[in-house]
Amino acid sequence: MLEMIDLGDEKIIAYRLGGKITEDEMTFVLSIFRERIDKGEELLVYQEVESIGGAEFDAMIEKFRFFKDIGFSFSHFSKVAVVTHSKWLHKIVDLEDKIFRNVNMKGFPVEKKDKAIEFLKTA
Repeated sequence: MLEMIDLGDEKIIAYRLGGKITEDEMTFVLSIFRERIDKGEELLVYQEVESIGGAEFDAMIEKFRFFKDIGFSFSHFSKVAVVTHSKWLHKIVDLEDKIFRNVNMKGFPVEKKDKAIEFLKTA
């Protein structure tokens, strides 16, 4: 399940993940990314992870196609906030932040959603 969330700031692409992600859901969120990239906008992403149940194979193909189309570059991503109860996922986000140096990525516990939103809004 991938469900869009309205955080009251149209600059932020916000969604909640839970269970298995379908191809249609992946295509939908990636179309929003593409639209913003085509407009020359930086991507600010809020990802709330309730549970991880994997993704359909076709959803992963769609994600791979997206990254291929943008040249496997993460330069369009400005900030990514991942909100979850999962401490191991926070460690993954910290590692990704070190690997993808041009993207500012942070993990936040669910109790600090407001801090995640504040992080995305500040320059």
